[in-house]
Amino acid sequence: MMQAPFHPDIAFGPDGGRAIWREASDGVQLRIGLWPAQGAPAGTVLLFPGRTEYIEKYGHVADHLTAAGYNVASIDWRGQGLSDRVMDDPYRGHVGDFADYQRDVDVLMEVVREEGLAGPFHLLAHSMGGCIGLRALLNGLPVASAVFSAPMWGIRIHPVMRRVAWVVSRVAARFGAGGTLAPGTQARSFILNDPFEDNTLTRDPDMWARMGDQIRAVPGFELGGPSLDWVRMAVDECKALAKLPAPPVPCLTFLGDGERIVDVPPIHQRMAHWPDGTLKVVPGGEHEVLMEVAAVREEVLTDITDFLATQS
Repeated sequence: MMQAPFHPDIAFGPDGGRAIWREASDGVQLRIGLWPAQGAPAGTVLLFPGRTEYIEKYGHVADHLTAAGYNVASIDWRGQGLSDRVMDDPYRGHVGDFADYQRDVDVLMEVVREEGLAGPFHLLAHSMGGCIGLRALLNGLPVASAVFSAPMWGIRIHPVMRRVAWVVSRVAARFGAGGTLAPGTQARSFILNDPFEDNTLTRDPDMWARMGDQIRAVPGFELGGPSLDWVRMAVDECKALAKLPAPPVPCLTFLGDGERIVDVPPIHQRMAHWPDGTLKVVPGGEHEVLMEVAAVREEVLTDITDFLATQS
């Protein structure tokens, strides 16, 4: 396998991390990240990042998981991180078809098997990764358990604008303008342009600064707002998933009670009907509970590894 760029100096992760290139079935080049367990492996965590994210952002999460005995395998989804961008404008969040993300999941699983990473496998998925992850579970992803952080099981759009967004995105697609930047979003990364005060990701100024520093250190990580096509396909995927029953997998989901990015009611609805599922609401938490103030993220990470230990 061809080695890919990896940046341990900004990842704040455990030793031994590396990345490799792999091609998806449609020729898109993807970057896969791997961290080995410290000591005898108790299993492998499949870490599905959210939209705009990249492998190194989860270095501190990998540090906690590997110390608990888990290998960690993650991915830069197509269109973000250092994987192939699918538009001429590299800052536009876009995908040709939402189902293409499942091609990326297939590649990640191929690498996990080729590397001989120990089972049982567990899913840890954040935001958009939670949408991709739920679909993968329903497709038969072979995991013993699933953990979600603020999963994108619904798109947060003001009720007045929801109908408008539905019409505009479909008209744009019909006339070949689906790649247009979605209204109300920024062409470049808001993390680099917006102040820490009242941001929607974290209450921790150090974690906010770290995210900005990572993008400045590796400009290829930067991603702006999504295209109209991405929004249309994401809304359609969330609606389709909402009609399906929960997969037969034990599940733990975290949601900050200050959540302002994904739609909250679908998360409560899904977890209320997940037979072996638990929803933990994080007081004061914003969208990224894994990047929250130290006390919160340490509690969340401990809850995760305690949960995984019961699902081996």
